[in-house]
Amino acid sequence: MALLSAGLLPGVLLAADALALVLLAPLVPVLAPLGLVGVWLEATLRLPVLAVAAWLLAPRHPSRATAAAVTVATTPAVFGTFQHLLGQPGAGPGLLATAPAWLGVAHAAAALALLAWAAPPVPGGVSETPGDVPKSPGTVWRTLALTWEERKVLGAALLCLVLAIVARLCKNLSLRLFSHLVHQDLDFFQGTPAAELLAQFSLEVPRVCMSVPMGANQLLRSLVMAVVVGTFMVGLAPGLALLALLEVPFGIATHRIQSARKQALQQSMMEASARTAAGVQESVAAIETIRIYSAEKEEEEQHRCNLAKELKLKEQMELELAFFTLVHRVLQLFIRVLVLFRSHQQLRDGYITPGVLVTFLLYQDRIGSHVQVLLYGFNEFLTNAAAGQKIWEYLDRKPTGSLGGTREPPELQGHVTFQKVSFTYPGNPEHPVLKDVTFEVRSGEVTALAGPNGSGKSTAVALLERLRDPGSGTVLLDGIPLPEYEHQYLHRKVVLVEQDPLLFSGTIRENVVLGLEHCKESELQEAATAAGAMDFIQGLEQGWDTEVGEHGGRLAAGERRRVALARALLRRPAVLILDEALDDGDEGAAQRWVRAGLAQTVLVVSHRPRVLDAADRLVVLGHGAVVETGTPAELRERCGAYSRLLLGGDSTGQPEAPRLGSEKGAASGRR
Repeated sequence: MALLSAGLLPGVLLAADALALVLLAPLVPVLAPLGLVGVWLEATLRLPVLAVAAWLLAPRHPSRATAAAVTVATTPAVFGTFQHLLGQPGAGPGLLATAPAWLGVAHAAAALALLAWAAPPVPGGVSETPGDVPKSPGTVWRTLALTWEERKVLGAALLCLVLAIVARLCKNLSLRLFSHLVHQDLDFFQGTPAAELLAQFSLEVPRVCMSVPMGANQLLRSLVMAVVVGTFMVGLAPGLALLALLEVPFGIATHRIQSARKQALQQSMMEASARTAAGVQESVAAIETIRIYSAEKEEEEQHRCNLAKELKLKEQMELELAFFTLVHRVLQLFIRVLVLFRSHQQLRDGYITPGVLVTFLLYQDRIGSHVQVLLYGFNEFLTNAAAGQKIWEYLDRKPTGSLGGTREPPELQGHVTFQKVSFTYPGNPEHPVLKDVTFEVRSGEVTALAGPNGSGKSTAVALLERLRDPGSGTVLLDGIPLPEYEHQYLHRKVVLVEQDPLLFSGTIRENVVLGLEHCKESELQEAATAAGAMDFIQGLEQGWDTEVGEHGGRLAAGERRRVALARALLRRPAVLILDEALDDGDEGAAQRWVRAGLAQTVLVVSHRPRVLDAADRLVVLGHGAVVETGTPAELRERCGAYSRLLLGGDSTGQPEAPRLGSEKGAASGRR
């Protein structure tokens, strides 16, 4: 019978709907211009006819009949509304009377729904009597009850989902932060301790990422419960509820003050921890120097001072936490005493009953716990989110130099020109390191850059490598300013090798072919032979597959330099820069590399007379300016600055800013 009724009801509704549309036909000219309003007016006018027909057919199930009538009446209007809101192409919502096809669609959907929800025949042929009342709970509650039995599995699944979200947030934020930092200028890295950057990745990034899903889950759950319980309290006793809810604004005020103080102290704490870690890192890196000068006691005292500062900040944080906790507990106690006093008055005057009072107090205790979770959770959320303030500062920082060049010519001659270049380090703006420096490094030649300490040689190399940009003037490569070249292309064509370069953990082969693809074995061996590295590599037990250790520590300094030279020559650079990378026995190597086509132009920075005399041309710097240029023989005959330099005179000059050292060479090699 249920299936029969479910199949008969759609037919009756269809007939009733057709009758309603016939009766509404005269109103079509009035409703059509109204658009969406007209569609809903038509549905409203159809609804009484459909409801009466459905109720006459199924008087024992009025709710089912009403639901069917409402569904049939509103389905076209709802679809038209969504079509209008979503901006679907085509005509706007129209009346059902002007689109008869919709009549069949709406009623067919209703018929399928009624047939699907109809009660199935009772097994055993027992018919359902009109007075039967279902004894079992509804399917929704039974499904929820069954779900609750699997709460442990669902809880584990939810936990895994939260952890997955946190992992993805950490990954994305770490990647974005690292990608942004590697494009910063060198002044940023010189002014920021490495330990501070490491702390951001190891501590602050996970902390910020954990605060988002955990805090949102906790705050949303407590907020919903607080609103629900608060509504019940207002329903029981509005006056008492207003008094009890005074705890919320007072709690928010105290926690906001506490949060501001905690954020400030936490920032100071993080900076102190970074200083401590930086001191440890520096001491470990310079342990040989500490041992040579017997400075162990001084380093211990410095570390003790750093730890004392951290401890002082931590104690201050704990004291302020205790103070604000005391203030909040006193306010909470005062409000509860006030509620009890007022409830006693209302109970005495008969405004509330003892049962209402007991229920209200239970609700108050319940809402108090949720408010506490809200306040502490929100405070913790703000604190954790504020811990990432330094991260957002790093992400918002823009590098001073521009890396937006696009030029990638197929060939470069390697002709370098310095045109009236001046440069001043940001930390010492009153003393320029280079002043209107102009010289050339010609293609196919070996040019040596000489001068006393502090004359600007390393700064000139940094400008040519575009590790820095000149304050004024221009550095040209083949007549084109360096900023116009694409960043990666430029550093494949201009390669630097320093006196003590860093290698990366891995094998010798991996360090030499770093960043190159499809490198031929013959090219690899040619570069290693030209760099003088082939003999010692073949003498190793594992040859090219020998592990060099962290920073190449398993190799001697000379072996590391040979590997770095092989790495540079394998790239066949247009400009090869050798910063104190040649010994006295290598004075003729640069010319051989140019003749063999392994490098088109070589710029040598050295203080060794034999290396300088082997160059094709010399550029002598003094006090940040070019004082002499010419061949070694010409400069010897002049008996000027170059001759005094060879004799050991004029060895002083204004100091340059601290050099990047091996880090600069590592960055160049990685490029």
